[in-house]
Amino acid sequence: MASGLLLSRPMVSLLHEAPIILFRDRPELVRELFARRLGVRLPSRAKIRVSEAAITEIVPTEYRADLVLLFGGKKPTFGVVIEAQLARDRNKRFVWPFYVAGLRAKLRVPCCLLVIAPKPSVAKWAATPIDLGQPGCQFVPVVLGPSAIPVITDVEEARRDPELAVLSAVAHGRGPLGAEIANAALAGTSVLDSERATQYTDFVLAAIARATLEALMESGKWEYQTEFVKRIVREKAEAEARGEARGKAEGKARGKAEALLAILATRGFPVPDSVQQRILSCTDLELLDRWIRQTVVAGSLDEALK
Repeated sequence: MASGLLLSRPMVSLLHEAPIILFRDRPELVRELFARRLGVRLPSRAKIRVSEAAITEIVPTEYRADLVLLFGGKKPTFGVVIEAQLARDRNKRFVWPFYVAGLRAKLRVPCCLLVIAPKPSVAKWAATPIDLGQPGCQFVPVVLGPSAIPVITDVEEARRDPELAVLSAVAHGRGPLGAEIANAALAGTSVLDSERATQYTDFVLAAIARATLEALMESGKWEYQTEFVKRIVREKAEAEARGEARGKAEGKARGKAEALLAILATRGFPVPDSVQQRILSCTDLELLDRWIRQTVVAGSLDEALK
């Protein structure tokens, strides 16, 4: 389901769900990143599918991971629990091992945990081994931190792999190459359907700082590739044009209103404050012109402003 415009939900919520939706939309991304960036080989030929993320233990307590991907057909051969982590959360150090153990017990196949942590400090924290209390046994999460996520600034590369390009923006969008990364990621969405393009654009804009976005637009490097972004820019330009035209019209109206007051004073008509305010607040140029013409020949204030 499309997420709407950037301001429709809190930015933290967008950045948390972005990696999850990217992996849900293209599960194959997990196999590629494990092999290319983490040096871990997952089942190479098995089909990957999204599974129910609820993991229930024997007692009636439900734990819900962010995403579960299963390798294989009806009978899975491997499971991956995916968690997006934007900040440290002490509670996760207790539930992460349970996620894997619960899924492993349910499927009866090997399983692992992948933590996506776009911030270096959170990635370092997440990768710390978890002492389970069992002698000689520690649980070590697999962590996809910013150092393992490629920096994508090439538009063609982003079009070939838009999900990875958006993930690059989430991880590196606030860095020194934020403008180029954002531009590539937005260009990559041009190959997607409008619903996903809108959603991915939300993620990119939430990931990059406002200053980076403004600098990108002012630099002349911004390449508007999607209809979604083009529409936003077009509407912004039209609004600015309307504002400029309105400003000119208001200035012209103010001049006519002041001229009208001068003529009324010359004719010797006393003008109450309420009437003066009515004249100065009028933006109808035709009405002001009519009042001016009438004031020249009128015998009273009421006749001038009828």
